[in-house]
Amino acid sequence: MEPSGPGSATNRRNFLSLVGLSAAATVGSGLLAGCGGEAASTSDAQNLDKLAGLLPKQKELPGLPKPDVVGTRPVPDGYTQFPAELFDAVAEKPGRSGQRINGMTPAWGPAPPSLGQSQYLAAVNAELGIDVNFSVQDGLKYADKLNALLGARDVPDLLCVPEWEVAKLPRFADAVAALFEDLTDYLSGDRVDAYPMLATFPAGAWRQAFWNERLMSIPNPTDGPFPWALFGRKDLIDAAGLAYPKTMDELFEVGKQVTDPNKGVWAFDDIFSMVQMFYKVPGTDDGWRLKPDGTPEFKYETPEFRQAVEFMAKVYQAGLVHPDLVASKGEDAKQLLQSGKILFKQDGPGMWQPMQAEQQKVTPGFNLQPVPVFSAGGGDPLVWGDDKPISYTFVKKGLGKERVEELLRVINWCSAPFGTTEFNLREYGVEGKHHTRTTAGPTKTDLGFKEIANQYFFVSGRSPVIQPYPQTPNYVRDYLSYSNEMVKFLEKDPWNGLKLEMPARYKASLVPTEDKITDILRGRRPLTDLDAVIQEWRGSGGGDEAREFRAKALADAGR
Repeated sequence: MEPSGPGSATNRRNFLSLVGLSAAATVGSGLLAGCGGEAASTSDAQNLDKLAGLLPKQKELPGLPKPDVVGTRPVPDGYTQFPAELFDAVAEKPGRSGQRINGMTPAWGPAPPSLGQSQYLAAVNAELGIDVNFSVQDGLKYADKLNALLGARDVPDLLCVPEWEVAKLPRFADAVAALFEDLTDYLSGDRVDAYPMLATFPAGAWRQAFWNERLMSIPNPTDGPFPWALFGRKDLIDAAGLAYPKTMDELFEVGKQVTDPNKGVWAFDDIFSMVQMFYKVPGTDDGWRLKPDGTPEFKYETPEFRQAVEFMAKVYQAGLVHPDLVASKGEDAKQLLQSGKILFKQDGPGMWQPMQAEQQKVTPGFNLQPVPVFSAGGGDPLVWGDDKPISYTFVKKGLGKERVEELLRVINWCSAPFGTTEFNLREYGVEGKHHTRTTAGPTKTDLGFKEIANQYFFVSGRSPVIQPYPQTPNYVRDYLSYSNEMVKFLEKDPWNGLKLEMPARYKASLVPTEDKITDILRGRRPLTDLDAVIQEWRGSGGGDEAREFRAKALADAGR
């Protein structure tokens, strides 16, 4: 499936439509081969509450504008207009050594021009006082690149690791200890005062940046807790005299009514994650919850999951999913939604604003809106989500104190929040080249879209907000109205405050098992195979081992 890139409301789970590590990359990858020494245990649990004394001390940055719309945490605040005046948040250039910084970041879409060929990189590097040279990798294959890089112990000065990839990297905690700098003594407590942009980050993001009970990375805080939304072409649905569904029966019936193969129109792409949410299938940490007796159970073992599988299989069997998507991973689904060939698409919330902004210029009246989450069984819905960061930035181990401090100063500059000149340059490049500034705010030029691929965003973090978009003036209020309503039903995490490095065998089984379930949904295997797939996951897939590990983690934490 295709990701929603980080250009607008950047939620780390906007990218959950990414394919994770392939089976070949995960199984038997031997991540720490060559890391030296004996590999540590294949699973580990940290009690983050006990590490509170090592957190950087959070402080507000004076001079920031007040938000126009307040978000209910972990939903961020929003701005409906740009501030009339920007201010400089960093007085001195952070780079002083003249030694080039190498970094690796992901991108979705065409690769941007590299150092020496990009006016954007030249402009930002001039402000940094040092060249940052990016190796920009295909986001769809980023996990494979990470796996090879870590296994070979060949890491750059700054490495971006998306949060959603961590669960699929075997023995990642061991790799962190072997390859990356311990930042605890640089950033904990009041030490973060040397990097005031980093001090604005929420504590929830920093909590997740610990490995092996040490602060090992810079988090990139999420700007929204939700992994998925079900988007519909409301303009076309209204024109057909139909309403957004509020029950599973209505979802199926609306799907049947809008599907017309003779006109080349079908209802859906693969909406299985949203179907699971409607049936209140657990979503915490890929799908774990506690039974009434306190025993951990995974989503595969729940009656709600079986109901979701049966419903989604019925949708496929009824021919309500576009045939081009049935045999694929959804590469063309966005284009099909834009052209009205499908009317509903599951994606991260980050899809909303850029698609609306672009398509309203092409199709008058184009109106993309999320379907409010409902419960298949009635009562309050269940909404998946968390406040885990979008990504983590790691610093290569062994560079020396002066170099580490220089890298942290660069990251600090790149983390300047909304309302600062540094933020504006990072997001929009140079006025007159990469964007034009109107009374409504900056608008990117063709060069801006070509050269800016969130390179500096992915080697930093920032205090999250939903910023204004002149092309879609209603977006911020629409997004926060939807989000503030959905956050009321956010799923509770029994393991909140615990950081779990899951057993390697369990990690390796995640994608292959999901692939088998996809075959069942799409009719390539019979529905009766589901029990066998789940039984295999429990045994050779490490499911039972993972359950015991999670139970022990709770017991050790006194829960």
